[in-house]
Amino acid sequence: MSQYAKTPGANVADVICDLRSDTVTRPDAAMRAAMAAAEVGDDVYGEDPTLRRLEQSLAERAGKDAGLFLPSGTQSNFVGMLAHCGRGEEVITGREYHVYKYEAGGASALGGIVMDPLAVAADGGLSAEDVTAAIKDDDSHHPVSRLLSLENTHNGKPVSLARLEACTAAARSAGLSTHLDGARVFNAVAALGCDLAEVAGCFDTVSICLSKGLGAPVGSVLVGPDDLIARARRWRKMVGGGMRQAGVLAAAGLYALDHNVGRLSEDHRRAEALAEGLRDLGAGAVEQNTNMVFFTPEGRENAALGQALAQEGVVISAGGSGAIRFVLHKDVTEEGLSATLAGIAKHYASV
Repeated sequence: MSQYAKTPGANVADVICDLRSDTVTRPDAAMRAAMAAAEVGDDVYGEDPTLRRLEQSLAERAGKDAGLFLPSGTQSNFVGMLAHCGRGEEVITGREYHVYKYEAGGASALGGIVMDPLAVAADGGLSAEDVTAAIKDDDSHHPVSRLLSLENTHNGKPVSLARLEACTAAARSAGLSTHLDGARVFNAVAALGCDLAEVAGCFDTVSICLSKGLGAPVGSVLVGPDDLIARARRWRKMVGGGMRQAGVLAAAGLYALDHNVGRLSEDHRRAEALAEGLRDLGAGAVEQNTNMVFFTPEGRENAALGQALAQEGVVISAGGSGAIRFVLHKDVTEEGLSATLAGIAKHYASV
């Protein structure tokens, strides 16, 4: 069943604003034109020039040697961890981070990697002291601590450079390598006012998603040193991620990098406007970070709010009784934002 069908009254054709995630964006006409015009070749043979340009472009932006295009962020994180770790070796990460909580346990089930999840701090980062305490002694009873995997942004929160540097320094002092799940790292960069290379410089490898806030239809790029990316390329082939004329997908990524990075601040601005409107209603707790707004209705009437907004052409993820996450993205227009705010106000005026 589609997520649209979970909100009674929502019809795909009638939707004017979809706030479930920034993964729902669709390529616009200019991006589709770039895809149609892409020069292609067989990427498994290393012969797709557009894909090579994408990998090189993101590697250079991040200050890394090389890049590797993968179909998804989950696969990018997975082959990244496989490139760092052997079977029975350990990744230290956050309990709420995507690599631990939302990637179906693939690193453990398929890669034999042990995960040690730590508590995530209020700012979305880990404590350097917790990282140090989690690193195992050289004892045959323990897995070998091999990799620290962090996330930025986390639930929309941009983790500061100071926090990243402290945690990665703690890992490196004990001989661990470092990986960043940077699915929304450009949102973090926009919020922190720094360059991608400053964030990426804390890590050996970084996974960067193109299909969320940047609006490409598919794909992530793993960047890092030549040796690790060569290892990851072999793992990509093994897990079925090697593609042929993938330049049509890479062209979308290149277009996104050229046109959609600079506009991420618009999503942040609209998220602030939505949060302000929700606070003005006084109907529940509101938290906003970068392009995400979390709203916890006082009466826990999530489903009722979802149904009411569906009647106005606005789709949200309203399951459960916790916080509702609204995600702003390039396909949310001023009209869509206005319809959302009006629909929420209408709902609370009637209850």
